[in-house]
Amino acid sequence: MRSHLLNDTTAERYRRTATAAVERVADKLAATDRPFTGITPEQLAPAFDAIDLDRPLGDTAAALDELESVYLRDAVYFHHPRYLAHLNCPVVIPAVAAEAVLSAVNSSLDTWDQSAGATLIERRLVDWTAHRIGFGAGPDAVTNADGVFTSGGSQSNLQALLLAREEAKTRDLAKLRVFASECGHFSVQKSAKLLGLPPEAVIAIPCDGDKRMQTVALARELARCTSEGLVPMAVVATAGTTDFGSIDPLPEIAELCELYGAWMHVDAAYGCGLLASRTRRHLLDGIEHADSVTVDYHKSFFQPVSSSALLVRDGAALRHATYHADYLNPRRMVEERIPNQVDKSLQTTRRFDALKLWMTLRTMGADGIGELFDEVCDLAADGWQLLAADPRYDVVVRPSLSTLVFRYIPADVTSPAVIDHANLYARKALFASGDAVVAGTKVGGKHYLKFTLLNPETTLTDIAAVLDLIAGHAEQYLGESLVHAS
Repeated sequence: MRSHLLNDTTAERYRRTATAAVERVADKLAATDRPFTGITPEQLAPAFDAIDLDRPLGDTAAALDELESVYLRDAVYFHHPRYLAHLNCPVVIPAVAAEAVLSAVNSSLDTWDQSAGATLIERRLVDWTAHRIGFGAGPDAVTNADGVFTSGGSQSNLQALLLAREEAKTRDLAKLRVFASECGHFSVQKSAKLLGLPPEAVIAIPCDGDKRMQTVALARELARCTSEGLVPMAVVATAGTTDFGSIDPLPEIAELCELYGAWMHVDAAYGCGLLASRTRRHLLDGIEHADSVTVDYHKSFFQPVSSSALLVRDGAALRHATYHADYLNPRRMVEERIPNQVDKSLQTTRRFDALKLWMTLRTMGADGIGELFDEVCDLAADGWQLLAADPRYDVVVRPSLSTLVFRYIPADVTSPAVIDHANLYARKALFASGDAVVAGTKVGGKHYLKFTLLNPETTLTDIAAVLDLIAGHAEQYLGESLVHAS
């Protein structure tokens, strides 16, 4: 069994095995003609039930053959231009090459003596991102911005709210309040619960017609809570909501946070791609005033999951995540100026995910990333024009980023329930066909469909074709409903 360990004596075996795996995936990618096969859990589950994990195959080639049948054949492939569902991007090759390196070396980013140069790469990328955000800019700005890579936006938001809780003016958790857009991410509510805040702690602020937080309503709620003796702990602004890609009015929110002494957190998990854009960076104006920012490189920087980070304007706030353990990061290491990332992180053992972004920047550059993100934003703008001109569809809002939310509206049907069911059926039928994958959400209690465009290979022709498929499935449902009704 030692022959399976990766070391100096098995380097050649590693080369052959890794090459075989890469070739298998490359062949599959080249042959993929639709994003999904349409297989159901009931159809696939028996294959797993038949596998005895206590009886190994003993051969990597055989294991890859089996993997083909239980995973690769029926995987959902985000690289396909008609995968239009969630915030899943196709990934760039330099980042995938980095995955091979970081997995084989297997550095752990908690302490210097487990990572060495990996720690410095992560720190350099944190500094680079902080600079792109604008931390440290201006005559009165704090210059010791810092941050840490995380597993994703939910963890970044959790840590941001932990810092906000610890920086709040009271230790009475019952009095703390968090203000977030009604279109914000659910991780805000989840984080509040994990942090011991009461159920009423998160106050949803209504949005305007463009699905942006209404600052007048925010000001009203901040004033109300303050007058009632409650403490505004944090305001969570969103730069790229999951459903609409909308960006809250950051400058105005920053002013209110300063007025009421609230921590300003910007969830830019989706919109962070604008940091690399040469034409749309202005959409994030005001983000430099935030106390903390969430970025998900694995959304709009075209990185493999996971690659995310939390950035803070004042690095001293990260002390709230620090715990010294004698076996890992004793206090003397601080005195010796040994850089241990575990001092900033909620995690201990942590992958070297920063290498993926490093390799991408060193190969493509930030402009290359920004151009790809601009392409999908341009596509969304064209897609909105297409939907707005199509009498079959109602589109909710003009996109700020690359998301389109819409629903099929039959010409001769007025029943809201029937229209809802037609849209639900169309989404499910499309997924079952495997021809395309789209997402769904609710707007005003009604079912809507959603295109999340993150693939520069997707074209307006693809969008038009998927709209025709959706309409066809919806019409089939309506026809069958009429037959059953009669």
